[in-house]
Amino acid sequence: MAEQRRTKVLIIGSGPAGYTAGVYAARAMVEPILVQGIEPGGQLTTTTEVENWPGDSEVQGPDLMVRMETHAKAMGCEVVSDIISSIDFENRPFVCQSDSGTEYVADAVILATGARAKWLGLPSEEKFKGFGVSACATCDGFFYRGQEIVVVGGGNTAVEEALFLTNFASKVTLIHRRDELRSEKILQDRLFKNPKIEPLWFHEVDEVIGGEDPLGVEGVKVKHTKTGEITEIPCKGVFIAIGHAPANELVKDVLETHMGGYVVTKPDSTETSIPGIFAAGDLTDHKYRQAVTSAGMGCMAALEAERWLAEQEDDAALAAE
Repeated sequence: MAEQRRTKVLIIGSGPAGYTAGVYAARAMVEPILVQGIEPGGQLTTTTEVENWPGDSEVQGPDLMVRMETHAKAMGCEVVSDIISSIDFENRPFVCQSDSGTEYVADAVILATGARAKWLGLPSEEKFKGFGVSACATCDGFFYRGQEIVVVGGGNTAVEEALFLTNFASKVTLIHRRDELRSEKILQDRLFKNPKIEPLWFHEVDEVIGGEDPLGVEGVKVKHTKTGEITEIPCKGVFIAIGHAPANELVKDVLETHMGGYVVTKPDSTETSIPGIFAAGDLTDHKYRQAVTSAGMGCMAALEAERWLAEQEDDAALAAE
């Protein structure tokens, strides 16, 4: 028979939202269990320098996540290396099945599974991730002051990232498969008026090229989508801006979602469409996608879960009188 673990609060996910929820839930004495998921530490583990985490002028992404995990454990949150594969939303308490075979039974669940950047899928792209290839301009743009960089994409994300990167880069080449953008017209107007941005139509990235020692991007090879001609563009940074996808596999058919699958929460809250299920971080955030905003939502989720549990206990006590 499968092992069964019982907890008042189960936290699913181990990025800034999950670990912050763990800290607050543990301090509220609800003895939470946090299941790390498929990517312990989340997206920050694929980032090198982080300069926008309050209190650290510079910190390595993986180091920051190790510190968060250590903090959560120190407060009394149990951190488990496992993956939740399904949640039974029909019964109370919630029963969550895991890849290890363990059943986690929880009165409340905090979903902090995050989101994943969409990538091109090139081996060379994978090689240079964190060493010139990025999916977050606000995270990494600062490192390319005075450099030439490229942005890949044609929607709002790509145009916004290209415009933002002109604050640092000497030149931004926007590479797009078609000859027109899918972004909002006001953003297109700003892009076309910016002298630092040069659109490159009907092209796609064929390969990211760079040096080995130290590892770093030196350019991209792009292919014309009509003729197949290969051209090399020198650059120091490559920003992939073809969108993000929320890691919503556990809940996409049950919870209310919007904006391409992001979980809907009540205004100024982390409450979802099912009582007792809370969502925090990039799973719900299609707008900011920052570590600090995710951490703030993790705090909110833990506080709301603790209050919700207290209300359930009060209701049960009144019913028993």
